[in-house]
Amino acid sequence: MSVEPPADFDTPANSPDAAVSPGVRDWWVYMVRAENGHLYTGISIDPERRFREHLRGKGARFFNRSPASALVWWERCSGQGDALRQELSIKALSKLAKERLISDFDNLPSLAVKPCAVELAGAKLSAQQPETKHE
Repeated sequence: MSVEPPADFDTPANSPDAAVSPGVRDWWVYMVRAENGHLYTGISIDPERRFREHLRGKGARFFNRSPASALVWWERCSGQGDALRQELSIKALSKLAKERLISDFDNLPSLAVKPCAVELAGAKLSAQQPETKHE
């Protein structure tokens, strides 16, 4: 079954279509909610295109059990490596912490000034790990 994106699907202010320097390819980390409520985290150079692929059942096997329903969170990264690190940090969070990221993201007044996910996720992860002393 093929599902198309909603007709009112808007391009966010900090989306890949926003002003970007020519020749520079931005990487994004994003979360998609499946119909069963589970969250998928991934990276892409175009999260909106990737979400449309998820809606059509292309790409991640994650959506074989329950189709994608909404692109709920995204953040621009400084490069592919940064996006991969942020993806891993977010995947290590509990579902409750991910829901908080989404809620905080939804409650910010401007998409253009949303904080970096790794700062939010990193603070949670560092609080869970014992400190190591380096000499």
